[in-house]
Amino acid sequence: MPQELTDAKGRPVVAVTGMGLVTPLGRGVADNWDALTRGRSGLKTVSRFPPDGLRTRVAGTVDFMGPSPYSAYGLSLAMAEAVGEGLLAQAGLDAESGFPGPLFVVTPPSEPEWPQLRALFDAAPATSPETYDDLIEAVRTADHRFADMLPGLVNAAMPDALAERFGTKGCPVSVCTACASGASAIQLAVEAIRRGETQAALAIASDGTVHPEGMVRFSLLSALSTHNEPPEKASRPFARDRNGFVIAEGAAAFVLESWEAAQARGARVLGVVRGCGEKADDYHRTRSRPDGSAIIGAIAHALEDAGIAPDAIDYINAHGTGTPENDKMEYLSLHAVFGDAIHQVPISSNKSMIGHTLLAAGGVEAAFSLMTIATGIMPPTINYDEPDPAIPLDVVPNEARQGEVRMVLSNSFGFGGQNVCLVLSAEPEI
Repeated sequence: MPQELTDAKGRPVVAVTGMGLVTPLGRGVADNWDALTRGRSGLKTVSRFPPDGLRTRVAGTVDFMGPSPYSAYGLSLAMAEAVGEGLLAQAGLDAESGFPGPLFVVTPPSEPEWPQLRALFDAAPATSPETYDDLIEAVRTADHRFADMLPGLVNAAMPDALAERFGTKGCPVSVCTACASGASAIQLAVEAIRRGETQAALAIASDGTVHPEGMVRFSLLSALSTHNEPPEKASRPFARDRNGFVIAEGAAAFVLESWEAAQARGARVLGVVRGCGEKADDYHRTRSRPDGSAIIGAIAHALEDAGIAPDAIDYINAHGTGTPENDKMEYLSLHAVFGDAIHQVPISSNKSMIGHTLLAAGGVEAAFSLMTIATGIMPPTINYDEPDPAIPLDVVPNEARQGEVRMVLSNSFGFGGQNVCLVLSAEPEI
């Protein structure tokens, strides 16, 4: 009989028994981890569309899979299916019986791009629509052939498609908390298991939205890096000459289950989600409240939920976008929680190599955090050529570092003030 394991608060310990990953560095955990720890960048000049006239011409695109022609929905779905493929087998679950729990899935909020809008226009029955209201009326009165186009145009179709693909139980839960979404999906799955609503949950985060509209909008917010040459040097988290993030694509998936359920099946445990913390900020659509209270609260809540003090953290996987404001606020908030000890805690930003995978980032970086725990390798923050004296952190500059890592804090801070932090740990001792 497997031993029931609970945390200090009497809740079931939540184990990770399956993990999948896609980023600009490649498909699969092994290939991504090898490239990341070698300090290889997946950023390049955009070739999906002509970037002429844009101030930013660099992105982390996933060009090696997905539909042709490109659509944000199609790529997001393809990556979500790819990271979920084989997870049940990896976790030792019977794929024929479907997944024994609910699905928590990140749904990118992007609307159709111009090629899809043109297809919608051309397919409209009867008279050609001339206004937006005409288009809505055309959709309302369309026959079933026209309606067949809609799943590829509406991202809300993705949760149902993935639930059917992986045979999850109940209605899928769609998550969108901006750039904290991937971490939110994990948190919701953990809380469902802790409450005893399920023994297992599947969490998937995917975002494939590198298109002209997205790049223009972020550029108008002055959020994107304009270091275009060479593209590999565009993302410079925590460096003095940083000037924005690099938009990117990726996906991650996790099988999460109670320790008891995992042990009953003899599953290999990849790590444990020890704590989750969140706190919202209503200050500004892109900037954090100057006192850092929301970010400080998210970090402190994650540590409290894990039942640990700050000095138990061996390594921090930073949100580290490379924007002047975000990196400064992340440092100030960490210093508020850890004190001067933060200067000795290794911290690195995966975004220096893969860019900012937007809604998928919290999931992608949680996967890399678990790999750091498993291997003891702390990935570097590349392009750290000019340290910022106002941010005196040990950012594991330019080269990976080996060390014992049993407890990781993974930070995810989203535009609109949505902040989620995760504490991940090695397999607990019984």
